[in-house]
Amino acid sequence: MGIDMKKFALLATTLALVSGSAFAADLPVKALKAPPPPAFDPWDIAFGGALMNDYIFRGITQSNHQPSVAAYFEPRYNINKDLQLYVGTSGESISFSNRAAAEIDVYGGIRPTFGPAAFDFGVWGYLYPGGQCADNVLTPVGGVLTPGGGVCPVSTTTIFLADGNVMKKNVSFFEVYGKLNYTINDNWAFGVNEYYSPNFLNSGAWGDYASITGKWTAPSTTFGSSGVGMYVSGEFGRQWLGTSDAFYGVPAFPNGIKYADYDTWNIGIGFTWKVLTLDLRYSDTDLSKGNCSAFTSAFNATGTTNVTPINPGGTSSNWCGAAGIAKLSFDLTAMSSLK
Repeated sequence: MGIDMKKFALLATTLALVSGSAFAADLPVKALKAPPPPAFDPWDIAFGGALMNDYIFRGITQSNHQPSVAAYFEPRYNINKDLQLYVGTSGESISFSNRAAAEIDVYGGIRPTFGPAAFDFGVWGYLYPGGQCADNVLTPVGGVLTPGGGVCPVSTTTIFLADGNVMKKNVSFFEVYGKLNYTINDNWAFGVNEYYSPNFLNSGAWGDYASITGKWTAPSTTFGSSGVGMYVSGEFGRQWLGTSDAFYGVPAFPNGIKYADYDTWNIGIGFTWKVLTLDLRYSDTDLSKGNCSAFTSAFNATGTTNVTPINPGGTSSNWCGAAGIAKLSFDLTAMSSLK
C-alpha cells in the first residue's frame, strides 16, 4: 500500500505542534515569587503551675515538709532571637513561723544568648504577706499572759513560739542574680548561678548563693515514638550569710548572730510528656540541726541538746536535712504550646 506524502506531512506537522504545545505548557510563563516569611512577633507569655510534696529552697523546706502548690506568669519581649526581656510573678504556699499567707515573687531581667551560652541577669523579690511577729516570751497584759515583751512589740504580737525561736513580721527581701547555661550538645548542658541579697529574709544579714548545675537529656528515641522524654540533673551550691540585726540576738551576741554558712546539693531524674514534667529529686545540706533552728526560726524545733554559739537553747530542727521531692508541673508558652 502506498503512502500519501501529503497526509504524512500533515500528520507530522500536527504531532510537532501538539508536542511543542505540551512542552511549552510545562514551562512557567512567569517565575513565581517565594511566599513572604512569617511576621516576627516579639511578644510571648510563659505560664505554668506545680504540685509538690515539699517546697525546698536551697536545701531548706519552706513548707514544713508538707505539700505545696505553685504557679507563675511571665510576659516576655524578644528584641531579636538572641535577646529577651522579661518580667514575671509567681506564688508558692508555705509554712513559716510568722504565719505568712504565702510566698509571692516578682522578678524581671534580660536574657542574652551567644550561640550555646545563654545568660540571665535580673532582680528577684520575695514577698511574704500576712505575717505576724513571733516571740518566745509571754507577758501579763490586762491580767492575761500575752506574747510580747521579748523582741516583738506587745501591740503587734499574736504568735508565741514555745520552742524559743523568734521571727519578724516582715521577712520580705530581694536578690540580684546572674546565671549562665552552656549547652554542649543535644544531651549535655552545664550552668553556674550567682545570687546576692543585702538583707536576706529581712534579717539584717547579707546573703550570697553560688551554685553549679549539670543536666543530661536522654535521646528523643529513648522511649520510641511515645513522646516521653527523660533527663537527669543535679546542683551543688553554697550559701554564705552575714550577721543578723539585734532582733535575732542571743545573750552571747546581743547585737545579732552570725548565721552559719552551708553547702547544699540535689540530684534527680525527670520525665517529660508534652507540657508536663514529673521531677523526682533528693536534696540535702550540711547545716547542723541546731544552726538550722536558729536560721529558719522553725516553729516546731525540739530538744535542748543541739547547742551552738548562735543557738544556746539547743533546739533542733529537721527543716535543713535530707528530703525527697516529687514535683508534677506544667509549662506553656502562648506562641508555641497553644498553637
